[in-house]
Amino acid sequence: MTRARVRPFFYLEYAETLVGGRVTTELPQENTALSDAQASVNSVMIRVRMGLEDAHYAGGLVDGAHMLKLFGDVATELLIRHDGDEGLFRAYSEVEFLAPVYAGDYIEASGAIVSVGRTSRKMVFEAKKVVALTGSAEQPSAADVLAEPVVVTRAKGTCVVPVECQRAGGSDG
Repeated sequence: MTRARVRPFFYLEYAETLVGGRVTTELPQENTALSDAQASVNSVMIRVRMGLEDAHYAGGLVDGAHMLKLFGDVATELLIRHDGDEGLFRAYSEVEFLAPVYAGDYIEASGAIVSVGRTSRKMVFEAKKVVALTGSAEQPSAADVLAEPVVVTRAKGTCVVPVECQRAGGSDG
């Protein structure tokens, strides 16, 4: 069995493509991966399994709002790493639901801060299916690691952290 290759979300070229403009943070301007320190502050990835409790529709289909919940969790961690505060999600400016998600699927939800204002943080998000059940009637628990992850949802959003709540880098001092 081969393992899926996990591609980090924090390639600047991809973030610029999603935002459709220049990145305005201190991120490097070349098409290279961020340093480990920058990546830990400016990008986050979580992986979760969709359970039967997440299925909302017939056939074990998970509703798209669940992907937005995952993006909210990613945004919260990004804000904690960047500002030391959970902040607030102000709005999504764009959401695309691109492929179905079913109970039993493993989803990687990723996000990156691509622009930093005085209190606002613009972010891009992507959710990919990396493991899927085979749908075999003979072996209902059979699953495959996908050789190429399937992008299921993309979004852009803005979060805010009031100036009085900002603690650089999530540290106490």
